[in-house]
Amino acid sequence: MVGEGPTCKLNLQKFKPPTNVLVSIELIANLPCMTDAKTKRRLAAIVAADVVGYSGLMESDEVGTLRAVSQLIDDVISPLITDHDGRVVKLMGDGILAEFGSVVDAVNCADSWQSLMSSDHAGSLISFRIGVNQGDIITQEDDIFGEGVNIAARLEGLAEPGGICISGAVYHEVRNRLALRYRDLGKKSVKNISEPLRVFAIEREIELDIDLSLPDKPSIAVLPFDNMSGDQDQEYLADGITEDLITALSKVRWLFVIARNSTFSYKGKATDIKQVGRELGVKYVMEGSLRKAGNRVRITAQLIDATNGHHVWAERYDRQIEDIFDLQDEMTQTIIGAVEPEISAVERAQVASKPPENLDAWECFQRGVWHMWSYNQADHENALRYLTKASELDPDFAPAHAYRGYVHYQSVVMHWSKDFENSLDEGMKAARKALAADERDAVAFFSIGRIYMMQGRQDDAIAALQSSISLNPSFAQAHHGLGMALCLAGRLEEAHAACDMCERLSPRDPILWASLAVQALTSILAEDYENALMWAQRAKRHPNGTGYWPHAMMAAPLAHLGRLEEANLAVQEMLAVVPTLTIGELAKTYPTTEPGGLEPYLQGLRLAGLPE
Repeated sequence: MVGEGPTCKLNLQKFKPPTNVLVSIELIANLPCMTDAKTKRRLAAIVAADVVGYSGLMESDEVGTLRAVSQLIDDVISPLITDHDGRVVKLMGDGILAEFGSVVDAVNCADSWQSLMSSDHAGSLISFRIGVNQGDIITQEDDIFGEGVNIAARLEGLAEPGGICISGAVYHEVRNRLALRYRDLGKKSVKNISEPLRVFAIEREIELDIDLSLPDKPSIAVLPFDNMSGDQDQEYLADGITEDLITALSKVRWLFVIARNSTFSYKGKATDIKQVGRELGVKYVMEGSLRKAGNRVRITAQLIDATNGHHVWAERYDRQIEDIFDLQDEMTQTIIGAVEPEISAVERAQVASKPPENLDAWECFQRGVWHMWSYNQADHENALRYLTKASELDPDFAPAHAYRGYVHYQSVVMHWSKDFENSLDEGMKAARKALAADERDAVAFFSIGRIYMMQGRQDDAIAALQSSISLNPSFAQAHHGLGMALCLAGRLEEAHAACDMCERLSPRDPILWASLAVQALTSILAEDYENALMWAQRAKRHPNGTGYWPHAMMAAPLAHLGRLEEANLAVQEMLAVVPTLTIGELAKTYPTTEPGGLEPYLQGLRLAGLPE
């Protein structure tokens, strides 16, 4: 058996070696003999290589092939091995066996070897396959034997022409030390090796004369997350999270997302983010890492603007591992929920100073969304103007129609509209146009759901908002909308859960203040006035907490708690924003599934002094 003891060399003068060096290496490595004083064991990096299609080349031109191979080995390959502190152990017709004291030197040599063949010797008919392994070897005189050699030979047989295959042991030594690209080929069963081998291919760099310009919409690439655990089994978890992030981002219809096969070509390679952006033609790059200790895992993620290298967002998450798939789902939703609004914010900021007459559809859309999230009446008019222009410039731009519908809804919920019914009708028309342009647009269903809610169609609202979440599970705004619809439907525990999800997914979302206000309203309807006051205070402190809503959510619980003076002050602040507010108007504007379902809220406002 290989590795059980030293082996004896064949007398090559009396033995004609097979034409395939793999067979030669295997025969030599597997011939057992008695141990003598000169036999030693040690750890080494082994490089095995052979000439691709050697038999065919010999049949075509035996003399010319022998001369060309010999000259190439003497003039190029042997000096290259020496330059990388390695030594040629043996030459066998079409193959070479070399050893190195350093894995890094061995892989560097193999990479330089193939680079020279693809550049300086590109016109040659000769090409090599190379395998690199790190393992225990047996040395006798100047020769080496054992399983470490066998595995290198088997890896070489798995390599593509002009390619390099390395073992898992080699990969884990060099992945963070050498700026190469590695592709995981999985586990391979090979002859005479009892356990399947974990194999990685080193992907050759291909210089393309391509100038990849940025797409019309924001573009992003998710690089494979690094496994920092030192535990090879966690590689699958890191890869799984990366793949889930790519899939989830692809559901965000306004993003251009690079496919997995392209981004995974960077796996294990030290990367320059600006270069990645240029090579893939993207504006944003996400990268991250995973580190596991016991039953805990730490995941870090960061979003970088590849055009300038600036960090847009970064976060660290510490979690207990109970179910690996639940963990992947949670991390994917949480990261996407945080990243999507960050990209939106950057895009809005970049068009803020551009003259309106020079804006294209995307830029008009971003300018409109910026005004929409400002939550004041003057900005509301501008939001409607810019989103209308965006949808006119590009009638198939679904999010422009959808958010235009939401702006009409916003005019009702904030009490800016002079004709609530007409505003909701106009909003629904715009949202329906969005759905006609893209039947899978999550924002379209979000807008439709919000309008249904204000029309008192709570079951339809819940269904539409659930469709929005189904299309984009990380869409925090849809979770908020679902929370309010559930609240008005009397499903209070579910309403709290939906709003909790909104905050967890997007803790810096511009809509968060409204979600906090819905938490307060839900607690009021549950007659939990202490918690209602806590939520209302949070909503009021939020930078976007504007309009009459935060004051109303303060007034009702304060009144129920007997703090009437403070409650009346909150009502006066409500009326300073919307002087026409009355109990009757609020009861009509926010229809509940059950008659009188809003009564704890309305009764609190009565006690606080709001007119009937």
